[in-house]
Amino acid sequence: MRLSSQIRVLLAFALAVLTVTLAATPALAQDTYQILHTYPHDAQAFTQGLIFLDGHLYESTGIKGQSSLRVEDVETGKIDQFLEVPDKYFAEGLTNWGSTLIQLTWQSHVALVYDRSTLRFLRTFSYPGEGWGLTQDGKDLILSDGTASLRFLDPETFKELRRITVKDHGKPVSQLNELEFIHGEIYSNIWYSDRIARISPATGRVLGWIDLTGLYPKADRSSPGAVLNGIAYDSVHDRLFVTGKLWPKLFEIKVIPALPASKATNPNRATKPANLPTREPASAGPTR
Repeated sequence: MRLSSQIRVLLAFALAVLTVTLAATPALAQDTYQILHTYPHDAQAFTQGLIFLDGHLYESTGIKGQSSLRVEDVETGKIDQFLEVPDKYFAEGLTNWGSTLIQLTWQSHVALVYDRSTLRFLRTFSYPGEGWGLTQDGKDLILSDGTASLRFLDPETFKELRRITVKDHGKPVSQLNELEFIHGEIYSNIWYSDRIARISPATGRVLGWIDLTGLYPKADRSSPGAVLNGIAYDSVHDRLFVTGKLWPKLFEIKVIPALPASKATNPNRATKPANLPTREPASAGPTR
């Protein structure tokens, strides 16, 4: 199968990258989590974008030749609607705007726009650079490209309006991936990390970290590329969902605020790859 061969390439690349790691202690204390519910999720879904609307999950999956757009039942994991994305695209982040869905592509500089109720393709937008994560704040679209920058785009034209640089105590935070706008903040997965950054949309300052270590143990994952990636928020019922690439589970979690430094007896630590390349070597296959 094409998927399995590309995942094998992903495995080789990820293993090479992860052989060089360093311990990193975030400047801010990290929130933790409590699992409220666990739901089934397609273990073959290379999750790139995730949103919750109208009582359903909408998911964008990647890998060239295997990319898709799906509507899913949260409780059962059943795929109610499925659309294959043309083979030339490696699908990425996803968000809604009005009656439409907007899906990014990785290196094609094209966003695909669909009718939300039918998944009928409507049109495209073009943009420079890569597309990773996508969300919206009710006024602008917000796009990540794997760097420390977030771009704010006009939802009608896809033209850039402004951008912010995400920093934690003055240090840029790169590898920003899947995005979700929650309670006036931008939540972002950090690629190859089990942490989510909470970001100020005005300044780019990291307001806090959510440490999801152990949510789906690395020993249980199908490959090093099966990383945390997928944040969806149910604003009606105040529910937060998270999952990852190739994860067989979707988790509804409650964020547990970090203890003040004076009360913390076992501060969280996390590791992240050192000098992670933003793309694969020329000899490698898709990695996103």
